Amino acid sequence: MALWEHLGEYEGLPVFEFGPERLDDGAAELPEPPPAGDVAWRLSSGHAETAFRDLWRAFCASVDTTEVTALVFGYWGADYDSHFEYPVPLLAEAAAAFPKLRSVFLGDITSEESEISWIDHRDLTPIFREFPNLEHLEVRGADGLVMDPVEHSSLRLLRFESGGLPAQVVRAVAASDLPELVQLDLWFGEEYYGGDATAADLAPILSGERLPALLHLGLEDARIQDEIAEAVAGAPIVARLATLSLAMGALTDRGAEALLSGQPLTHLEELDLRHHYLSESMMERVRDGLPGVLIDLTDRQEPYEGEFFIQVSE
Repeated sequence: MALWEHLGEYEGLPVFEFGPERLDDGAAELPEPPPAGDVAWRLSSGHAETAFRDLWRAFCASVDTTEVTALVFGYWGADYDSHFEYPVPLLAEAAAAFPKLRSVFLGDITSEESEISWIDHRDLTPIFREFPNLEHLEVRGADGLVMDPVEHSSLRLLRFESGGLPAQVVRAVAASDLPELVQLDLWFGEEYYGGDATAADLAPILSGERLPALLHLGLEDARIQDEIAEAVAGAPIVARLATLSLAMGALTDRGAEALLSGQPLTHLEELDLRHHYLSESMMERVRDGLPGVLIDLTDRQEPYEGEFFIQVSE
């Protein structure tokens, strides 16, 4: 997913922008909004002096929220702004007004608006509690992000894009009961930006006990990509995955050797290892060792002055 452009489509629906201009004197001259259920609604205060709370109130007052199925939250301010407002409490408070909401993207914010590791978050847990029918939740950024373990019987996709995912969040996901979850993606990022999770934190996820429906697992963008690969190599959950991604990180021959030496991976449909540090000979071994698996080994990197870099950090 591109970090330099906003979503144009979300969950099969065109994205319609509901921005600060809807609060201006000239709002009456703007095109009429489409029917509420025909689009994914994007709310963003941009860098205007508009309080996100005011934008949210205007949206709820002018759109038939009972028909909204998908919401995309763009820039809501930074914690040093006087008009900063985290969207999650606002959405949770209005839960009864969104009976058909199934998909939420929290943080459709480009690098020009805010670097991914500077996106200010707070407690994510109320979304799970107030929206028991939610199916898709995607979160970009993780500065200040907090989450408690949850039980949710409808969620099918959970994705965290970050330059530094806190261990507390990884442990909360690992301790959650998500029986219908089909896709899980975690971008670990850098410890400097708060990404302090370890491979050991993944043990409950890799056991698969709380994720009986999981078909895709992405453990990506990690400095510790080799350690993650070693943990994955013997993980029970891998045997029932269709796709596995260890992309975007600092994967070296050590991690690839663990994958080849561990449990069979030939059942996979796809293995994503793009942005890696594998030698040419190891790349060939991976291809030869996994016939029939669609393997992405693009974007091969070389260490710079002995340093191995992940794809997304700041």
